[in-house]
Amino acid sequence: MATKQRSILFLSFLLVGLMGCKHAEKKQPVQKNDTVSNIAHATGFTVQHEGDITVIEVSNAWPGADNYKYALVPKEKLAAMSFPRDAYDAIIGTPVEKVVLTSTTHIEPIKQLGELPTVVGFPNTDYISSPEARKLVNSGQIQDLGMNDKLNTEMVLALNPQLIVGFSINNENKAYDIIEKSGTPVVYNGDWVEHTPLGKAEWIKFFAPFFQKEALGDSIFASVESSYKKAKEIAQKAKTKPTVLTGGLYKDVWYVAGGNSWMAKFLQDANADYIWSDTDETGSIGLSLESVLEKAQDAEYWFNPSAVTTYSELAEANTHHQQFDAFKTKHVYSNAIDKGETGGLIFYELAPHRPDVVLRDLIKILHPELLPEHELQFIKPLP
Repeated sequence: MATKQRSILFLSFLLVGLMGCKHAEKKQPVQKNDTVSNIAHATGFTVQHEGDITVIEVSNAWPGADNYKYALVPKEKLAAMSFPRDAYDAIIGTPVEKVVLTSTTHIEPIKQLGELPTVVGFPNTDYISSPEARKLVNSGQIQDLGMNDKLNTEMVLALNPQLIVGFSINNENKAYDIIEKSGTPVVYNGDWVEHTPLGKAEWIKFFAPFFQKEALGDSIFASVESSYKKAKEIAQKAKTKPTVLTGGLYKDVWYVAGGNSWMAKFLQDANADYIWSDTDETGSIGLSLESVLEKAQDAEYWFNPSAVTTYSELAEANTHHQQFDAFKTKHVYSNAIDKGETGGLIFYELAPHRPDVVLRDLIKILHPELLPEHELQFIKPLP
């Protein structure tokens, strides 16, 4: 579901002769005054300053991806600068004024940076849930560009964005190849590959330099990081450590969160006893219903049981669900209950950028005495 919610593009012809080119006529040498990247939690990208150039390197856009290197240059200085041939995968003038996005996880950081008005296109806009972004969809400011893996390239080029923030699970998105050949840069975002809550949230620092808003991006992330660490400290005061089961059946296979996954890290920080915490997987683990029943029938809490959102749906989906203690005690919680006005899951759009709120939801559920005033926002009990 998360994959489906990711979509689209962006470009602009304002600097089409310069942006997307890997070389330019030499007029002025690049000034060297390097600074070290300040990325602390994310593992898939770095941001460094080399004189007037901000260099973003993306090392893990998808599992096994090549490294991508992008040069961001203030527009007023772009024409006077030169760059070594093939040194960068794209050269982009900043601040960017027209962009196409391709994943719902791109919406929230752009909104927090105050740059939603720059978004001109997105694939399958029904997945967008943010009320602010939906107003732009409904007004026609954000155009629907088809599906992410089958972008309407003609529409993309007609929108004339300065770049597309691409999302892909591999290097086989032919639409991106066509768009790049037209001279529009495709800059890959790999936030979905990150395995830690703060690692995903830190990708706001990837977006900020395109709008010359790095200080704002740093400030927003610092606030989230501080709030997350405070919540984690609160969780360590718990006197119990409830056992937890995750996931549910999909076509007879039960997918639980791996022990090194994003969800497992949340449960660890919420001071829970996650039953599959000793596994190495960073994604999901496929198991049989029988093996899950054998190991987790007595689990006290059950999070995210597939797409079902009520106990009656859960019982109808498979009668064996009723054998779990968490079902019997009504301790089943889901991140799929709240949806946007066109059906997009709010959790997938917002939660990666507010891990502090997700963690507080989990603490509230598992240790209600520690956060009596907190109201659940992303993870809620099945009705």
